[in-house]
Amino acid sequence: MARILIAEDEESLRILCARGLTSEGHEVRTAQDGAEALDIITREAGNFDLLLTDIKMPVMDGIALALATARDYPDMVILLMTGYADQRERAHGLDALIHDVLTKPFTLADFKLAVKGALAATTRK
Repeated sequence: MARILIAEDEESLRILCARGLTSEGHEVRTAQDGAEALDIITREAGNFDLLLTDIKMPVMDGIALALATARDYPDMVILLMTGYADQRERAHGLDALIHDVLTKPFTLADFKLAVKGALAATTRK
């Protein structure tokens, strides 16, 4: 299955998402903010199929993380998440770099479907 990195500052959501994807057979790593996620990506030389990141996080937000990741690892698919309309608007300029923006709150079924769609994009590259 896929290697997925989740960057989410809300611990309960990070755990829920990780468990949901692990139950699907994916290998999942997690980070509590963008800076930690970027460290993991760098240490593992971008060896992830998908970066799933919240937009609004402390230290380094998801937009900055997406920009750095797309610059250094352009083949990695990026799926953003947000519960804020203004943050979703910020992501519109990144259409060429990201797969989609998942709006919170979401059900676990919707989350898994969004991830499945993003991972399908990796096979089309």
